[in-house]
Amino acid sequence: MKSTDHPLAAPDRRRAAPAVLSALLAMILLPVTVAAQSSAPAPRALPHGFRGLALGMEVEQVKQALAADPLYRYRGDPDVSFLPQTRQFLIECAGSSWIRRAYFQFADSRLFIMILVLDAEKLDHYSLFTALSSKYGEPSTLDPQESVWLSDQVRFSLEKPLSVKYIDAEVFSRIVAKGAVAEDLDRVSRESFLEQF
Repeated sequence: MKSTDHPLAAPDRRRAAPAVLSALLAMILLPVTVAAQSSAPAPRALPHGFRGLALGMEVEQVKQALAADPLYRYRGDPDVSFLPQTRQFLIECAGSSWIRRAYFQFADSRLFIMILVLDAEKLDHYSLFTALSSKYGEPSTLDPQESVWLSDQVRFSLEKPLSVKYIDAEVFSRIVAKGAVAEDLDRVSRESFLEQF
């Protein structure tokens, strides 16, 4: 039998060799890839709070939780401010141990932003980013200043130099929309005023 009589002649064998090699590699690597994917834990749902403090809590609930937690040096009403422009409350207090400072902003008497400024001498950005990524998956957006994880309910971010921010996404969207409407009304009023000259 001549080599040209063989079902896979030399030119055909050369073309078939890469395909056969690829198929063999796929059969070898497929179990490894499937095993690696199945052993990786699924990302958890984004957090709505930290240590007994959660988005949506009322002002009095937050005050009580702060007073009971040794991570915060909450002094009571001296740490509470009223923001007249937005008609919102803000609680700002010093922290201890891992937390340097904490900010809690309320809309309609409910907590909708929580910011924890962490102690950069005790924690570092990379370690916290790695821990959050392994727990919640890769961030939705990433830039040199912040890593942001998003869901329909929460915008959770790690910001430089070292702070963690929790935002109630629904409340924040409503406030932004109201702000945009107010800006439009101001612009229309300004244009109407200018037309009078």
